[in-house]
Amino acid sequence: MIKIFSKAGRRSNKLRPRPAAFCFISLFILLSNCNHNATEHDNTIVYWSANNQYEQDLAKVVVAEWNSLHPDMPVKHQPIPEGQSSEEVILAAVVGKNTPDVYSNMWPGDVQLYVNAKVLVPISNFADFDSTMNSRLKGDLLEEARSEDGKVYQVPWKTNPIMMLYNKKVFEENGFPDPARTYSEFIEQAKVLTADLDGDGYTDRYMSIRDIRALWWQRFFDYYTLYLAASNGQTLVKNRKPVFNNKASVDVFDLLQTMFREKYFPLEKSTSRGDLFLSGRVATRFTGPWEITHAEKHKPEGFEYDFAPIPVPDGHTGPTYTYGDFKNIVLFETENNPQNTWEFVKFMISRKNDHRLLTMTSQLPIRKNILNDPMYLDYFEQNPMMVRFAKQAEFVRGIDVNKDMKEIFDAISQEYEACVVYGTKTPEKAVKDASQRAELILQ
Repeated sequence: MIKIFSKAGRRSNKLRPRPAAFCFISLFILLSNCNHNATEHDNTIVYWSANNQYEQDLAKVVVAEWNSLHPDMPVKHQPIPEGQSSEEVILAAVVGKNTPDVYSNMWPGDVQLYVNAKVLVPISNFADFDSTMNSRLKGDLLEEARSEDGKVYQVPWKTNPIMMLYNKKVFEENGFPDPARTYSEFIEQAKVLTADLDGDGYTDRYMSIRDIRALWWQRFFDYYTLYLAASNGQTLVKNRKPVFNNKASVDVFDLLQTMFREKYFPLEKSTSRGDLFLSGRVATRFTGPWEITHAEKHKPEGFEYDFAPIPVPDGHTGPTYTYGDFKNIVLFETENNPQNTWEFVKFMISRKNDHRLLTMTSQLPIRKNILNDPMYLDYFEQNPMMVRFAKQAEFVRGIDVNKDMKEIFDAISQEYEACVVYGTKTPEKAVKDASQRAELILQ
């Protein structure tokens, strides 16, 4: 039997409470009782989408059109079954040998894990792979998706670039027409914008808020986003060696340590008091384009907000990179015809269906020159804030294709907690220790 658990997975399972383990076992039993091939047509393509309503609606439209055009290759759509996380559900499906043919919500950091388990189809083997990808992607993004064996097993599909959301009125009322571009400006603005709003001696408005729990995935939205901006888009691992023990990492840890030490960020879970941004209790937030729909629905009357690039170190030159928060499409090795499945995936990522992805979900398709494509002009004219994210999408990075990324982010999170949140280590020491742990993980 092929073992597909990473070291991070083994460790987290020991720490995970029993209800989570029970949930995983229940998922395994549920998925094991499902017969992948129990359909009216032997060649039916089984497609799992994300289970949020926007993407379910998108999938229904795409599948209905495909089925009307290809009755001999029907697609059966279902949202991914409920679980603690989509990653856990997919893992249970792999173990139970009941994966779908197509899955469109794959976190790139998990791809190498499944490549090693030999459960994914190498899409770079298809004859028209290069022409299909080159018509859609810039070369650097395609190379970023390439696995350790030189093949590509994932189709870069959509991105949600992380930017800095800010309260326009709060900034303008305090003499700042624009948000900070550099760390020193960010700290100076934080000194002014943090305030005792109630006059009771306690800070009631903070510069921003981050979840202080040492959860590996939380680092995507603070350390990693800031690191990509500071390092001109350099990721964490190269040639199976950690490469983040550098000035960019130290600068990021130093900035974040300052924000907590000076009480510009509160020491609490980011979800513990509702939406602190819309209530005016924090001035900024690092977030993605999904915030637009949420803000428009829930903002108080007269509330004004906008988005800006992530702050960078003083003296930084060049474009500002950020975390792209990619979700990609993969084909699982099943008893079905992979060529038919590939044809459906190409249909999913057509210009027409990328337009549907944009208009129905407010998520950006990974498509070069999208702002200049006539098919999308009306959307961007009607949704000007999305233009900011489309421009930022030219400068995004994902996660290294390496099976140990969760454990590496876990190591960074432990050092983040010690250094940034509680101040028990210097930034230099914390970054060095995280890098040394990452080197051991990668051996």
